[in-house]
Amino acid sequence: MTAARVRSGGRPTLEEVAARAGVGRGTASRVINGSPRVSAQTREAVEAAVAELGYVPNRAARALAGNRTDAIALVVPESETRFFAEPYFSDIVRGVGAALADTEMQLLLTLVGNDRERRRLAQYLTAHRVDGVLMVSVHADDPLPDLLEQLGMPAVMGGRRSASETLAAVDSDNFGGARAAVGHLVTRGRRAIATITGPGDVHGAQRRLDGYRAAIHEAGIEPDERLIGPADFSEEGGARAMRELLARRPDVDAVFAASDVMAAGARQVLREAGRRIPDDVALIGFDDSAVARHMDPALTSVRQPIEEMGRTMARVLLKEIASETQERPQIVLPTELVVRDSS
Repeated sequence: MTAARVRSGGRPTLEEVAARAGVGRGTASRVINGSPRVSAQTREAVEAAVAELGYVPNRAARALAGNRTDAIALVVPESETRFFAEPYFSDIVRGVGAALADTEMQLLLTLVGNDRERRRLAQYLTAHRVDGVLMVSVHADDPLPDLLEQLGMPAVMGGRRSASETLAAVDSDNFGGARAAVGHLVTRGRRAIATITGPGDVHGAQRRLDGYRAAIHEAGIEPDERLIGPADFSEEGGARAMRELLARRPDVDAVFAASDVMAAGARQVLREAGRRIPDDVALIGFDDSAVARHMDPALTSVRQPIEEMGRTMARVLLKEIASETQERPQIVLPTELVVRDSS
């Protein structure tokens, strides 16, 4: 046993690793912390020294030295009821968790359903108790993104607030997915095509409405605002909008709902009204969640890669936290129409 090992109480130190590898302490630290700014030869030497000495990094000391908490927050500005009712959120969490599985980062899930919870979260973030923030389901007037910019905290959004989003964001092709869905209905001979929209202050919902309008225009169908039913992504909202649509346009022969959950609400109302799916009214949703696969008839839906969105969000945030990039990428993942019996 070396004298240095005796002085360290039997536990190998970072200095010993650096000496064994023939590099400085700072270089050894960069290798152990996964920095890309070292040569392959240096990395191999340090990793060999770590293995020979049995060095284990002191996570608490490393976090303190780097002013790090080794934790990130996933913020969902919705109520518990909404969070647990929609498969979208569980898929996002699954994707984020998969991306963090091989890291030392802890994931803190935070639901913000009212002003009191929003103020408490703001205090928590201002105290820099996390290294970064992931946000999903953000509405246009949410003050959180602006607060994060003021704090200089790394942040990535799932979906954008607008076309001119300033924070890093990962989104799906909402416009293209909606356009493909309505185009499919047109090819099936449907002409009185309605849509049930998400909230008007959610950019993704607005883009799905834009895609609907574009497909109607391309088909040469006269647009009719009576065929647009505003809702809120909930099953109850979808049912309410469907009742209103039937009252305004009893001849509706197809419905594109901007989420599978809203499509489920619409289906129930159509059945109560004696409308057969797809014979009388074709129905399409968005998300391609378990809801779509288990409906009767099985629901045609626009598949967006939700788990992949979660993984990509986490990877982008980890890069930002590590200061590997100052870029704020705007990533749009492709969607795909999955045709089933409902259309």
